[in-house]
Amino acid sequence: FTSPLSNVKHHFFASSTFAPNRSTMSLSSQQKPLATATVQPSLLQQVSMAGGAAVITVTFIHPIDVVKTRIQISQEYGALGMGGTVKKIVGGEGVAALWKGVNAAWLREASYTSLRLGLYEPCKVAFGCTTPETTTFVKKFAAGSAAGALGSLAGNPFDVLKTKMMAAEGKATPSIVGTAKDLLKNQGIGGFYRGIDSNIARAMVLNGTKMAVYDQAKGYVVAATGLSKKSLGTQFLSAVTAGFFMTCTVSPFDMIRTRLMNQPADAKIYNNALDCFVKIVKNEGPATLWRGFLPIWSRFAPTTTIQLVIFEQLRVLAGMQSL
Repeated sequence: FTSPLSNVKHHFFASSTFAPNRSTMSLSSQQKPLATATVQPSLLQQVSMAGGAAVITVTFIHPIDVVKTRIQISQEYGALGMGGTVKKIVGGEGVAALWKGVNAAWLREASYTSLRLGLYEPCKVAFGCTTPETTTFVKKFAAGSAAGALGSLAGNPFDVLKTKMMAAEGKATPSIVGTAKDLLKNQGIGGFYRGIDSNIARAMVLNGTKMAVYDQAKGYVVAATGLSKKSLGTQFLSAVTAGFFMTCTVSPFDMIRTRLMNQPADAKIYNNALDCFVKIVKNEGPATLWRGFLPIWSRFAPTTTIQLVIFEQLRVLAGMQSL
């Protein structure tokens, strides 16, 4: 004989054993709107960590950017290649010339890269990446592209100044204030947004490729090696992979952006990104769009690796999981 009270007790204890786990999981998921966060970070915290990682990285990588820019804007430097360009710059302008425009680069990274890295995870959530089942490569790419576009809008003025300062030949190092005054005098406020269309397109392709490939590659590396997602080995291999694919997809956009931004202050060679693309292909050949591939990859590989590794470590210090 089993009393009704025994049934009630049995039902109660069974419920208390299993139901709270489900409700706790539900509550836990509600408290974690960001798919990879164990502690909910503020937007400012996300952006600040990304900006710090970016500024540290660009300080060491800037010389490669200078070489890449010279090769893209000049057929003479293009013919010299990376080694010849470095030799010509150092011989004619001094070693310090390899850091021309680094102050503008710091401002660019603090605005542009802080947003495109820091907004990636919030954008992932906005695109519905809240569970492994709903997190697809296409959504990751879309989230990275959206973050890149927003960052590009904020960083374009500093990008223009950086490009002009890096392209300036001669032993004298141009000042950021002088370059800005000259640009404002000859072109007005619009001069700071020269190349904005190609820069946004580049940022969307770059950040979409970078974050989606990095995010996706980590899963493959973990499955193939057994390493954890927060392992430096996993982060390094994934970042190197992302850097290569970034170079393949971004090179044409980078060439067009550089040409648009480096137009003389008192002249207009290209009307817009499409006009620049057509003129380059017509006058110099399609392969010109990938001129400087090696220096771009040489820049992307260490930049992506250092940037993402530092960003990931800062996330851990903030109590967050890996991307």
